[in-house]
Amino acid sequence: MKDDRRVVLITGASSGIGQACATYLYQRGYRVFGTSRHPPISGDVSFEMIQMDVDSDASVEQGIDFILKRAGRLDIVVNNAGFGIAGSVEDTGIDEAKAQFETNFFGVLRVCRAALPIMRQQRSGYIVNVSSLAGQVGIPFQGLYSASKFAVEGLTEALRTEVRPSGIRVVLIEPGDFHTPFTFHRRKTLQSQENLAYREYFDRALGTMEADEMNGPAPERIARLLKCIIETPSPRLRYTVGPALERIETALKKWVPSQLFEWGLAKYYKLPW
Repeated sequence: MKDDRRVVLITGASSGIGQACATYLYQRGYRVFGTSRHPPISGDVSFEMIQMDVDSDASVEQGIDFILKRAGRLDIVVNNAGFGIAGSVEDTGIDEAKAQFETNFFGVLRVCRAALPIMRQQRSGYIVNVSSLAGQVGIPFQGLYSASKFAVEGLTEALRTEVRPSGIRVVLIEPGDFHTPFTFHRRKTLQSQENLAYREYFDRALGTMEADEMNGPAPERIARLLKCIIETPSPRLRYTVGPALERIETALKKWVPSQLFEWGLAKYYKLPW
């Protein structure tokens, strides 16, 4: 029998935002393929899970090929795989910074490059890149994480214009703080544990971040937004989602003097000014 369900690929779907989105769409009639470097044991999730490492060209290509052979098409790609590192810019080693970009930025690029020829041939498709409010504001002691998301934002803006004539829609989702395993998976840079120059400020800022995340809403809110986006013929470029205060603070960056905004950011993270 012909399967008329729209086919969705969601990277980083073993937990958190990715798993919430994959489960939500599957329950509403989409054929969902979730990816993980280490997929959970069969039966742990309702949707189809496949192995894919977004840090590897070969792994991404194999994953896309597998989906195409199984489903015959690819309608929606959600680039969600990623992780965060914490530490001052000075305390972030080059290898640590490269690893952050390898997954958060080049992983997105790899998946887009593998999926676009399929969507262009179909003359349709949605690419949804999960960025962050930290892709609009440089967060102290998460500078490299913010930088990777700033890069995703620029890539998405350019890609959106390039592929629109082919019927492909490209969108950014910018979540604020949500309660997910992201908090526990954050990596502290090696030197941040050794350099006393920033240690007090680092601990204050990281404590604020973690408290906001642990007290944040469940990621199902993002899943509901994603469904609305992929069912909208002409979605806009950016969709923010999360606690209202965080979204307002980010929006204020465009309107208030830069020094006033920086002062407010420092005070929020309990840093001297």
